[in-house]
Amino acid sequence: MSDFYLHRLIKLIETAGSANDAALTEAAKRFSESLAKGGLIHLFGSGHSVLPTQEAFPRYGSFVGFNPLTDPRVMWHNVLGAGGVRELLWLERTENYIDKFLDHQPLNAGDSIIIYSHSGTNSAGIETALYAKARGLFVVAVTSKANDKPAKHSSGKRLKDVADIVIDTNSPVEDAIVPIEGWSRPVSGSSTVLAMILTHELIARTADALSKKGVELPVFASPTIEGVTLHDTDVIYGIYREKMLEAQQKHLSTFQEKMKG
Repeated sequence: MSDFYLHRLIKLIETAGSANDAALTEAAKRFSESLAKGGLIHLFGSGHSVLPTQEAFPRYGSFVGFNPLTDPRVMWHNVLGAGGVRELLWLERTENYIDKFLDHQPLNAGDSIIIYSHSGTNSAGIETALYAKARGLFVVAVTSKANDKPAKHSSGKRLKDVADIVIDTNSPVEDAIVPIEGWSRPVSGSSTVLAMILTHELIARTADALSKKGVELPVFASPTIEGVTLHDTDVIYGIYREKMLEAQQKHLSTFQEKMKG
């Protein structure tokens, strides 16, 4: 049997599942508490770490309550040029930027947030964690503990130093996991796939924790399933819209109170 990407990835998944069991359980418990009280679970990442936030919601099998925070300036749309990778790599490392984006997002006390970063050293992720903690959110980092270089951020912290809970992808520092004979560097990245898998584990465990509280939230289901229609999807989008309006109003009220003070 060839030992290329699939078998190497499966080993990493098994390792990550075992190593993070307690952390996943605790994170899901805290997420269920946020959702049961009407709050949100926000998700943030930059670069390729945007992909797990998009995989979490909206997608079939996920449910209302997850809120991806997607800033197009730290997502790549082209390889080169405007909206290209070099731009976002520079911006995600630039301090004192991301709060300008977050100020307009409905992050409220009692909510939770998942922040994705393979290295855990970029300013965007670290400052999102600091911003969220200062506002009373529960912070989970999905990162690789193998990345243990000194902090680059002026705070002296890495993402895993700021988070309340750290979930370790177990992805190696180089990310790629398949060595090729005659090539100087390995191929086939692992961190994004592992982050997505751990996210779905969190979704499942959070749903289970909610069920034990007697709470059921609307779940996206594919209209390819018999009995499910596009109207069902529209209904869930409507519920999501109402939830976001409530969160925005709460966020605005908090801002107005601070202005009065």
